[in-house]
Amino acid sequence: MQRFLLCTDMDRTLIPNGSAPESSAALPLFARLAARPEATVAYVTGRHRALIEEAIRQYRLPEPDYAIADVGSTIYEPKQGAWRQWDEWSREIDPDWRGMGSDDLHGLLSQMPELTLQEPEKQNRHKLSYYLPLTADAPGIMAKVDARLKEAGIRANLIWSVDEQAQAGLLDVLPVSANKRHAIEFLMQKHGFDYGNTVFAGDSGNDLDVLLSPIHAVLVANAGDDVRAQALRADPGATLFMAKGGYLGMNGNYSAGILEGVAHFLPDVDRWLRGCA
Repeated sequence: MQRFLLCTDMDRTLIPNGSAPESSAALPLFARLAARPEATVAYVTGRHRALIEEAIRQYRLPEPDYAIADVGSTIYEPKQGAWRQWDEWSREIDPDWRGMGSDDLHGLLSQMPELTLQEPEKQNRHKLSYYLPLTADAPGIMAKVDARLKEAGIRANLIWSVDEQAQAGLLDVLPVSANKRHAIEFLMQKHGFDYGNTVFAGDSGNDLDVLLSPIHAVLVANAGDDVRAQALRADPGATLFMAKGGYLGMNGNYSAGILEGVAHFLPDVDRWLRGCA
């Protein structure tokens, strides 16, 4: 088996925490594949470090070789429980904010009463996160934030999402270059992987920048219809595989979909998985 880089989103991709059923054999088989010496595994997630470690314990996930965390604003290298943050990545994305940190950017935006700063553990040097009321004019607020940052020469990416459980709007401010695709390609470059031996798996709209890129990618079967439709409209061609289920008798959801996609792109991994089954 040749060496390969397997990158996967966590929630509702590797972690079976959606409404779709899980194939019970899939996650143990994923763990066996992740333990292979040829495999380099990276978790790619919006979670911060503490929540990644919590998920690893709760769902008995294998420890990854790397974790691209905080919506792509940090990269960690875990080794036997000790997590080293990659300063190389911080230096890569630092120019977008002209060397400023999130505290400096908050100073530029602190006069906007609609923005409520999120908890300290949800911030880092290159991630500034706010709560907004669901009733707020999100597009208007984001336009004002964007204008203020541009006046200061800041190149930022604004990400709006909704926390259904907390019934709150979420606004993340990141460097333009701090995104999942750039972080994965940075990891590829540092360790000599290419598009032929790298696979990414995801399920949601915030994975589309990778799903529709030249990186081989798999959309797990439990992905929402809206994401599936967006992917089809974009017509990514042979670089995107949509898991359907049926591979090794599994349903294609969560880690079963990851395995189905890896097997599609990497024939030697397919032979190994079939041998295990």
